[in-house]
Amino acid sequence: MIKMTDINKGYLVGEERVPVLKHIDFQVAKGEYVAILGPSGSGKTTLMNVIGCMDLADSGAYYLDGLAIHDMPEEDLTQVRNEKIGFIFQNYQLIPTYNVLQNIIMPLLIRGMIRREAEEACMETIRLLGIDHRLAHKPSELSGGQKQRVSIARALACKPAILLADEPTGALDTVSGKEVLKLFAELNEMGNTIVMITHDLNVAKAAKRVVHIIDGQLSE
Repeated sequence: MIKMTDINKGYLVGEERVPVLKHIDFQVAKGEYVAILGPSGSGKTTLMNVIGCMDLADSGAYYLDGLAIHDMPEEDLTQVRNEKIGFIFQNYQLIPTYNVLQNIIMPLLIRGMIRREAEEACMETIRLLGIDHRLAHKPSELSGGQKQRVSIARALACKPAILLADEPTGALDTVSGKEVLKLFAELNEMGNTIVMITHDLNVAKAAKRVVHIIDGQLSE
């Protein structure tokens, strides 16, 4: 599902190029649930951006669901992000003026699906996540845990190859955080491939496999 070989990435700071990711080799099989654990400044956000096709590596090979991302022009990455990756963010990134249902079906509308078909396609997931009674509510009317469930439903809408979760419990209280991790476990049991980025060891332990990133280098 994910195969990265000798991935390197750096950024210009003044006139000097500072390496951030160094010779990353990383593989995730279909149906795996993997946590990438690292402290602030370790390179985990940069790695997430490369995995999520929001940024390109400077060198190395990256295959996502059979696609050679490293050979792909940047203008094609938007389609890959929309079709292959379901993003789940710490701060939810819901549109405040949209209600719950509008937020969830938005990726399908972007793909050209008509509204009625998009709603029907999402209803099973909406019921699974227990938010079917909140569809007309705006994000401001939801708890943190409910907002994250909406975010997860939106991520699942396009039936992506992977779910990519960035600190998914970071903005939640302890109880809501445990509920979201339990939900991730259930989604993984249903066959979803999950890659979770976190700085919290206790959160990482919820995954079936943990890799560590320190100073831009990965280790199991």
